[in-house]
Amino acid sequence: MKPLLSTLLLAICACEAHATAPKIDSAALLEQITTLASDEFEGRAPGTRGEVMTIDYLQQQFKKLGLEPGNPDGTYLQEVPLVGISSHPVLSYGATKLRFGEDYIAWTARADKQLDVSDSELVFVGYGVQAPEFKWDDYKGADLKGKTLVMLINDPQLADARRPSQLDAKVFGGNAVTWYGRWNYKLEIAARLGAAGALIVHETKAAGYPFEVVVNSWGRENFALKSGQPEPYLPALAGWLQQDSACALFKAAGMDFKQLKQKALARDFKPLPLGIKLNLTMENAIRDVPSHNVVARIPGSDPQLKNEVIVYTAHWDHFGIDETLPGPRTQQIFHGAVDNASGVAALLQIAKAYKALPTAPKRSIVFVATTAEERGLLGAQYYVRHPLYPISKTVLNINIDGMNLWGRTRDVELSGMGKSTADDLVKAIAAKQGRTVRADSNISYGSYYRGDQLEFARAGVPTIYLRSSANKLLFYTAHQFHTVHDTVQPNWNTAGALEDISLLFQAGYQAAQAKDQPKWKEGAEFQRR
Repeated sequence: MKPLLSTLLLAICACEAHATAPKIDSAALLEQITTLASDEFEGRAPGTRGEVMTIDYLQQQFKKLGLEPGNPDGTYLQEVPLVGISSHPVLSYGATKLRFGEDYIAWTARADKQLDVSDSELVFVGYGVQAPEFKWDDYKGADLKGKTLVMLINDPQLADARRPSQLDAKVFGGNAVTWYGRWNYKLEIAARLGAAGALIVHETKAAGYPFEVVVNSWGRENFALKSGQPEPYLPALAGWLQQDSACALFKAAGMDFKQLKQKALARDFKPLPLGIKLNLTMENAIRDVPSHNVVARIPGSDPQLKNEVIVYTAHWDHFGIDETLPGPRTQQIFHGAVDNASGVAALLQIAKAYKALPTAPKRSIVFVATTAEERGLLGAQYYVRHPLYPISKTVLNINIDGMNLWGRTRDVELSGMGKSTADDLVKAIAAKQGRTVRADSNISYGSYYRGDQLEFARAGVPTIYLRSSANKLLFYTAHQFHTVHDTVQPNWNTAGALEDISLLFQAGYQAAQAKDQPKWKEGAEFQRR
């Protein structure tokens, strides 16, 4: 009877949402994307004129829609103090001096003008993973304080005992990249163990992108949250080793890279000192970068439930301008049309749909346009650490990052599928649209761990994050993603985006109306503790 009643209640809520939700305005969606991705907004980099233009525009849009300021101080802005750090490292071991940008990349999140790591013992720690649920511990209680850890990229890839040609899907997700395989997990555990630094060995095939992407991502100015304390998620020295330079390092230690990789696939692997000490000096240019999340809300209508919130997020930032690029100024601007002007426009359309309801949902709805997602999810990270509404009262996060602008699809991909009961909301709504829901098709990309939803999940909040399954997304990723070519295209078809927007609206609405909150499923790595 209980499953039957739950199904009936879900159907009632779904009908109510369908009956009251206004039609999403395709023309308005395109107009908002076009505005945010225009030359005038200069690529929307935090701390620039582009930010001023963007946050002014978003405040005007929320006011126009009639949404209340989301900050309890009566404004639409949450200050996010950032610091920009341009690092110039010199790294060596023994008589070998490595070339920055060719052999390695190193950076720091500490706002110190100089960082010195002297005579730090290099220790190979395999994949650098502690995963009790898989009975896996690469550290075995070793004292690693003050040492520099050398780690392999991704998760341990273990063969299935019954089908040796395939990976075991029950351990680290088989072909998937789990949280344990992400670089941010590896750096965080190094910091937790007191290591002075961590260097991840980059392998193009395993990473899915060349070392050039590492250089472009971390080889210039990096951002961090400004605080008086060392960043708990990062050791003082964070970096990557290009594969050939890593092989040379192991050879200097009298070891073979391929053999070490094989040893690291055993549960009895133990940290292996390389007998080599690292020396690094890093000169840093520091600047304050004041930035902002833009926050609006619709108060809940239920006297008891209105203190609980559904939080929608979409990052407004992109990469700004690179004046070293050839051509006219428009070809130097990272417009970020899909990533993520489209997500912000979708956020505004969803806000409009909520505001048009005859009665506000029982729970409050909060909209957060975050800053510095491209710089390490920093706006979302700051919000979670300094929430405007208690995280314990945050029922669900729905993150929007890149809309499907290539037409309607018969299915929709749910990144992180299987982690929480929020999946059931998405499946039921998609079914009414005549669509099926499937897990992220590119599981080796680890998209669930790359967006703002990750920061909410790490704080224990269940999430919804859709991924487009359109084939043209592959072309976009290969040719336009994070380049100056991510611009508004004349052949866009918004039918898929409009359907996804409707789904995300209804998912949030049903969660706001339901008696029970979405829950993490057993074994999910981000269950509330």
